[in-house]
Amino acid sequence: MEIMNVSIEKSWEKLLKEEFEKEYFSNLVNFVKQEYKTHTVYPRGKDIFKAFDFCPVNEIKVVILGQDPYHGPGQAHGLCFSVPERTAVPPSLLNIYKEIESDSGKEIPETGNLEHWAKQGVLLLNATLTVRARQAGSHQNKGWETFTDAVIEKTSQEKENIVFLLWGAYAQKKGQVIDTNKHHILKSPHPSPFSAHTGFLGNKHFSKTNEFLKSKGLKEIEW
Repeated sequence: MEIMNVSIEKSWEKLLKEEFEKEYFSNLVNFVKQEYKTHTVYPRGKDIFKAFDFCPVNEIKVVILGQDPYHGPGQAHGLCFSVPERTAVPPSLLNIYKEIESDSGKEIPETGNLEHWAKQGVLLLNATLTVRARQAGSHQNKGWETFTDAVIEKTSQEKENIVFLLWGAYAQKKGQVIDTNKHHILKSPHPSPFSAHTGFLGNKHFSKTNEFLKSKGLKEIEW
């Protein structure tokens, strides 16, 4: 299936088929296509659905929810909180690394590329999958949130024993569609420098995630 000249991984194409046929999604596609023609937009078109490509439906173990892609040059590459190799580690991700170091003793890596998480079954999902350069929130309320709400809800329905990491009020509100009887939800403040000290640092979400996965006979994540 081609969306904005970009294909999405086959198991997600099947799961989200109804969404792709809805009017709001058609309007979203037209909007995003026009934005790419007339402005600098991140991430690159081929990376819009990268989170899904790395993490087929049957391989999901953990879902981390972000909000917008990074809007600075060379940062966004389709995975929330992640940046490509040789790109400076953003402040929120640095706080995530600090918590992993505190929680597990693992040293803070030099790279901010989280592809190795995605390949282990961590769906790194932003609420909005595109953004205009240097304009935070510029593609909000255009349809992406409806789409990613459907991703969360359908994942919740189809799967069980997923750990959802909901950091900050925005992610927690978006996670209200998750079936708490089937899945494990961990909540804390956002890792942003503005809020990390109010409860993100010290939340031990990474060891708690692995404890839950282990209790279900699932392979732990190598953070």
